[in-house]
Formats: sequence, C-alpha cells, structure tokens
Amino acid sequence: MTETSKKLSRWYFGGLASAGAACITHPLDLLKVHLQTQQEGKTSISKLTLHIIKKQGVLALYSGLTASLLRQLTYSTTRFGFYEVGKQTLETSGSPLPFYKKLLLAGLSGAAGGVVGTPADLINVRMQNDVKLSPNLRRNYKHALDGLLRVWKEEGFIRLFNGCSTATSRATLMTIGQLSFYDQIKIILLQTGMFQDNPTTHFLSSLSAGAVATTLTQPLDVLKTRAMNAKPGEFKSMMHLVMYTAKLGPLGFFKGYVPAFVRLAPHTILTFVFLEQLRSNFGFIPEHLIA
Repeated sequence: MTETSKKLSRWYFGGLASAGAACITHPLDLLKVHLQTQQEGKTSISKLTLHIIKKQGVLALYSGLTASLLRQLTYSTTRFGFYEVGKQTLETSGSPLPFYKKLLLAGLSGAAGGVVGTPADLINVRMQNDVKLSPNLRRNYKHALDGLLRVWKEEGFIRLFNGCSTATSRATLMTIGQLSFYDQIKIILLQTGMFQDNPTTHFLSSLSAGAVATTLTQPLDVLKTRAMNAKPGEFKSMMHLVMYTAKLGPLGFFKGYVPAFVRLAPHTILTFVFLEQLRSNFGFIPEHLIA
C-alpha cells in the first residue's frame, strides 16, 4: 500500500469537489430542468440550447449558478461528510466495509443530504427555469440567498422544503448509486491487479457509478423538479403529481434522461477525480497506518 493510497478524505472534501464539478456541468443541469418541466411537445437538446442562447445570450446557460453552488455546499457536503466519517469509523485496518453496509450508509447519508439541500435545490430549479418564462412571469431572484429570503418572506418557511420528500428519496438513491458503487467498483478494479489507484481507475469507477445513479434516480428527479417548480396548490398531493406525469406514459418519468446522464456522468466523474486529488494531496493518514 503506497503512502497516497493510505490517505483518507476529510469530511468536507466531497462538498468542495462537487461544487467544482457543478461550475463545469451547470449548463447541462439547466437544460435537464427545462426538458423535465415540459408537459407537451419534444424539443431536442441542441434546439433548446440554441433557443436559449439566441433569446438570452450564452450567460443564460449559467442562470442559477449561485443556487447550484449553494446546493452542492449543503447537499453534497452533508452526504459525502456523513458517508466518509461513517465509513472511516466502521472500517477496520485492511478490512473494507461490506458492500451491503456501504449501501445502507450511503442511503442514510443521502437522506440527510436531501433534507439539508432541499431549500437550495428549490431555488436552483426556479432560477434555471426562469430563462424560459416570459419576462412578466419570471421570479428574477438576484442570487441564491435572495431567492431563499424571498421564498421565506413571500411564501412561508415551509415552502422552502417543497418537494423535500422526492428530493430526499432521490438523494438517497443518488448517493447509493454514486458513493457506494464508486467505492465497490474501484475495489473490484484494483483487486484484478490490472489497475492502479490512479486517474484512469477513478474515471472508470465514476463513469460506472454515474450510469447506475442516473438509472436509479431519473423518475424521482422528474417528480422533484416538477414539484419544486409548481405554482402553490397546483398539485394536491404526491399521487396527484404522479398521475399528472403518468398521462405522458411510462417514458414521462424519464423525460430528460439523456441530458440527465450527459450531465450526471461528467459531474460524477469530475467530482470523484477532484475528490481523489484532494484526498491524495490534502488527505490524512490514520494513526494506526502511520509506520
């Protein structure tokens, strides 16, 4: 075991890595939100992108970036932090945590992150969706904190957690797909003897984890986006929202699947590549592994 592979991540590295990835993948996330909030018609990614740039300019693709960063610094810091601290606490020297325990730990970590990150996620969805609304219907939040304060003042504190149930369920599945599968796939690759603890292994592990996470979360992601962007009272219950979406057929729950994967795969890859670099350069070696 090399000195680098002995190093462990600090609890906040995941939030920093996710925020860095969000800066690069934000336009793809914005396009995903636009496609998910369509009830009728089909617009390709290329047409939607050109339409936004033509109407609003290139910078419109970064609408809601402050909310995206706030979301990562709350949601991802929480889920990565819980998972990393839990894993480091439960693992013993030379004995990785069993996969089923990683699944459970990732699920609990994701649920915690989902609750903490819901307010920022709500503002993120609204700011991204503003671009496609007519000027008189836009909310025009100046930045993420302005959005949080305005929702609290105009709609009430509870409204900040609108869509929390779907956001939490999605976060649970997302964290299972990303963190536990990344860890397990990386271990399997290293055990073959054909791979080393390097960026190539990190890339393959994160790409696979991104595919698993996208498949697990897409239906809930569609419901979450619609719930957060809905007008007050538009949907009486979660079942009402499910039935409304179901009118589009089974594929209605997978609206925006391609941009979701196209966005999530790079985001997952960048997050784990950044995380591994933070770990190898700024991580720490536990006392029991120090020679």
